[in-house]
Amino acid sequence: MDPAIIHALARITPEEQRLRDGEALDRTLYATGHGFEIEAAKLLRQGQLITIRPHTRFVAFPRHSHDYVEIMYMCTGQTTHLIGGSPVHLQAGELLFLNQRASHAIQRAEVGDVAVNFIILPQFFDFAFQIVGTSNLLGRFLLGTLKTGSSEITHLLCHTADLLPVQNLVESMVWSLLNNEPGARRANQMRMALLLLDLLDHHDCIEVQREPGQGSPLVLAALREIEDDCRDASLSRVAETFHVSLPYLSALIRRATGSTFKELLQQKRLDRAQQMLRTTPLSVQAVAEAVGYETTSYFYSIYKKQFGITPKEYRDRLCNSDK
Repeated sequence: MDPAIIHALARITPEEQRLRDGEALDRTLYATGHGFEIEAAKLLRQGQLITIRPHTRFVAFPRHSHDYVEIMYMCTGQTTHLIGGSPVHLQAGELLFLNQRASHAIQRAEVGDVAVNFIILPQFFDFAFQIVGTSNLLGRFLLGTLKTGSSEITHLLCHTADLLPVQNLVESMVWSLLNNEPGARRANQMRMALLLLDLLDHHDCIEVQREPGQGSPLVLAALREIEDDCRDASLSRVAETFHVSLPYLSALIRRATGSTFKELLQQKRLDRAQQMLRTTPLSVQAVAEAVGYETTSYFYSIYKKQFGITPKEYRDRLCNSDK
């Protein structure tokens, strides 16, 4: 990250100076009432959907939740978060996504542990949903859990220190928000959408720690199986890898996504087939085989049921529109 940005974020704030002098954390800066739910109204100006603030150092930040989506980016140093019963270590260059139901505490950060928090209202992600589209099952699932505060996934740890496009997009958003650039909301929504697409292109960097009784890592693994190779995706392979039964894994997927693995796989295959019909010269039969259908007549049948026209009719319409 640009040294000027880090310098701006690393300045010791009046609140931090009071903490260094031994004063207790003033919770009224963050929340009202007896509980410790940090409120967007305390941090966002009226009409704002997103803002940033440096992470508060020199205090062990007590367990809290928030009524917004939070993304922490670690600029320098590291922080340790206690989420559920497990410590999560955030290193320089990494991102931690927390949805509205996430409850966490943060161990004391020192002067060199510089992080920036993005405070985001859920509707800010509406544009990202449009960009991710309907064919990216993994993206839809992750975005959905962030927006709705699903208990399936409360947080995502993204090991992004070596992903230069991610670093550049984060820096652009921080710079824009630090300088209060006029009319920057749309640009930052675009940057966030591109950031999420980059993460999905490198989905192996996304870590979800498995808690007892929690199915989200298993669901993610199943969705990754579909995204990586929809032609030969196998739920049995996922079940064997994680040493769980096939019925148990099937039930988790249905509960988390509202669809069966077979339905999700078929949706992905058909979306991929439509993309190939649009962007390649392959025959309909070759497209069907490429996405995992050995019988062309069956492919025609389910394609028409999904899209209302046959694959040949879809391609003919594309050809006619180009004339």
